[in-house]
Amino acid sequence: METTGSARSEEKVGCFYSGKKWIKALTVRALDNVVEFANKVKKVGKDDPRRVTHSIKVGLALSLVSLLYYFRPLYGGFGVSTMWAVLTVVVVFEFSVGATLGKGLNRGMATLLAGVLGVGAHHLATLGGVKGEPVLLCLFVFVFAAASSFSRFFPMIKARYDYGVLIFILTFSLVSVSGYRVAKIVELAHQRLSTIIIGSSTCFVISIFVFPVWAGKDLHNLISLNIEKLGDFLQGFEGEYFKKDEDDEGNILLSKNKKPLCGYKSVLNSMTAEESL
Repeated sequence: METTGSARSEEKVGCFYSGKKWIKALTVRALDNVVEFANKVKKVGKDDPRRVTHSIKVGLALSLVSLLYYFRPLYGGFGVSTMWAVLTVVVVFEFSVGATLGKGLNRGMATLLAGVLGVGAHHLATLGGVKGEPVLLCLFVFVFAAASSFSRFFPMIKARYDYGVLIFILTFSLVSVSGYRVAKIVELAHQRLSTIIIGSSTCFVISIFVFPVWAGKDLHNLISLNIEKLGDFLQGFEGEYFKKDEDDEGNILLSKNKKPLCGYKSVLNSMTAEESL
């Protein structure tokens, strides 16, 4: 009996120490993951401190626009359409000033044009009577959505106005379909356009006047780096093909160091970044 009791006690002690060891290892692993994540966050912020200021600017813009919800007089003037101001800040605010201005203007002009056409389409659809109104609305939505989607395949529109075309399709569809059930269609379009203007203006002001980031400087640095890489490539090309060595049998010996010759690849791959800037 004593032997059995001592064996059980030893088994319990062994299980206790095993569990303790497992918990300790799990804690150490969790702490290591936290430290590793903190180091990554520190590295991202240290590589470009403007990323930190950009995050703060986005938070500030959202906080200011959210005041439309908190103040009853402002919320009473816009109603549920206030959410469009918040969505505008989330979608429009970009890293650089130019990108923010471009997206904001695209969204504003597309919303204005889609709102006017949506109200006009709703007015024309009402002329068809109770039975013809939904048919005409579906026809208008189909025609404008199909034409706008096809226009996105043009290179110029794809490069500059792709986002605006998407907003146009979304707004026109919402205004047209909502107008079938909402009596005050003009007031609805006015509220949405006003809240989008408020959100875009907030983004513009904060992006321009609070630690602005200009894409021209980044473009200049990128071009300088590409020129430097091309220079290294040409130097490596010269050393590889014009200063060649031969072995005893007259065969050409090429250098195993191909790093300078690979610089042109990064230059070619940077075309997308240059176009975005």
